[in-house]
Amino acid sequence: MKKNKIPEFKTIKEEAAFWDTHDVTNYLEELDLVSGAYLPQVDERKTVMTIRIAPSLKEKVEHVARSYDISTSSLVRMWIVDRLRSLEN
Repeated sequence: MKKNKIPEFKTIKEEAAFWDTHDVTNYLEELDLVSGAYLPQVDERKTVMTIRIAPSLKEKVEHVARSYDISTSSLVRMWIVDRLRSLEN
């Protein structure tokens, strides 16, 4: 039986389209197990956090978020969680 191989992707959108049409279980041997995850408390609600940044920095963050096809706030939230996780190790 031929083994499936995860192709190289040029963009995040291209990768997303691939995974929308393929079953990840056919590629488990190629994937790496990652430990750790952020899990909010059971009844924890989200809150708003306001930060002040230069307009040019905001534009850069928005550009990166668009390239991943996600909202700016989701991207920044992911960066915060990732950074906190790296500090715990």
